Amino acid sequence: MPRTRMHEARTPAFRTPAQFRVPAQFRMPAEWEPHTATWLVWPHARDTWPGCLDHARDEFEQLIRAIARFEAVELLVPDDVQQRTVEALLRRTPTQFPVHIHIVPSDDSWVRDTGPTFVHRSDGSLAALDWRFNAWGGKYPPWERDQAVARQIAELAGVERIESGLTLEGGAIEVDGEGTFVATSSCVIDENRNPGTSREQIERELSERLGVERFLWVDASLTGDDTDGHVDNLVRFVAPGHVLCAVAGDASHPDHDSLETLRASLEDTHDARGRRLRVTPLPLPSLIECEGRTLPASYANFLITNGGVVAPCFGVASDESALDLLRKCFPTRTVVGVSARILVRGFGGPHCLSQQQPAPQPSVEPLDPERRGVLGPP
Repeated sequence: MPRTRMHEARTPAFRTPAQFRVPAQFRMPAEWEPHTATWLVWPHARDTWPGCLDHARDEFEQLIRAIARFEAVELLVPDDVQQRTVEALLRRTPTQFPVHIHIVPSDDSWVRDTGPTFVHRSDGSLAALDWRFNAWGGKYPPWERDQAVARQIAELAGVERIESGLTLEGGAIEVDGEGTFVATSSCVIDENRNPGTSREQIERELSERLGVERFLWVDASLTGDDTDGHVDNLVRFVAPGHVLCAVAGDASHPDHDSLETLRASLEDTHDARGRRLRVTPLPLPSLIECEGRTLPASYANFLITNGGVVAPCFGVASDESALDLLRKCFPTRTVVGVSARILVRGFGGPHCLSQQQPAPQPSVEPLDPERRGVLGPP
C-alpha cells in the first residue's frame, strides 16, 4: 500500500543527555567530509509512487546525474531488466563521474534508511553499521529484502559490517562529526521500533557506534511525514556549531507553531564542544498536496556531496530563495537544485533516497576523554 501515514505535530523538547566514558572506536563523520561514493536504489515500487512511477524515475535520473557531477554513484537495481533500462538511459548523456550498477533486490528505494551507516574507526578505516530495519515501525510490510540491503552494500563496498540490535533509520539521525547528535525521539525511542529499550540503553549504543557525546532529542514533525518525524526534514548541520532549521513562514501553516518552538529550543542549546548553536531558519515551501494529502516537502532534505549540495525543488516560487540560502551556507560548494515534486509523493527527497560512503581517512587523535559530555553553559 502507498506510504500514506499521517500524524500530529509534537512539541519539541530537549532532554538531558546521558554521559558515557566509552572508547572512541568509531565516529560517524559529518556529511561534508570527503566521500568515496553515494549509494542509490532505482525506484521500482509502484505502491510508493502510485500512478506516477515513470515520472518519479524521470526525477530520479536527474538526481543520479546531479550527484555524478561531484562523485561516483553506486546504484542498486532489482533485476537485469531494470539494469538494461538504466544503462540505456545513462548512455544517452554520459555522467561526469561513473555510475556503477548492481543487481540487489529491495522492497523500496529509501536507502538512507535501509542502507548501512558508514563510520570511521579510530585508525581511519571504514566500517558499515547494519541497524535493524522494520519499515518505520512496521508500517509497510514486507521489508525482508530491505532488511538485507545494508549487508549487501557492505559486501559490495568491501567494508566490514557491524550488526546492531537497535532498530534505526539513517534519516532519523544527524551528526556534526564532532560528537553532537540530533534526532527526534519519536523515531528512535519508540515502542514500535525498540520496544522495552530505555533511552539510556539507546544512547549508550549510539555513543559507542557513532562516537556521540551530546544528544539533542527533539519532538517535531512535518504534517504528512510517515516516518514519525525524520530529522533530515527538520534540522541539518551545515558546519560545526551551525544548523539549518525548517520553519513555516505562514502562521496558518499546520506546523508553524511546533517548528517555531523547535527553533527556539535549538537556539538555547550547546553542542558537544560547548558552542552555542547558530540556528539559521530554512523556510518550507508552500503546502504541496496530492489527492487531498499534504506532502512533507522540505528544503532540508538536501544531500552534501564532494564539492556540491544537491537540493530538492518543488516548482514553486520559494525554490530559488532556498537555493540561495544554501549557497550562503556552503560558499565553497556548488548548489544544484533537482526536481522533487513527484519524488515527494513517496514522502521523501534526495537525502532520503541516498546514502553517502565516506572516504577512509588518516588516523586521527581521539577526543580527550576528560572532555566527553562537556555541554557548556546551561
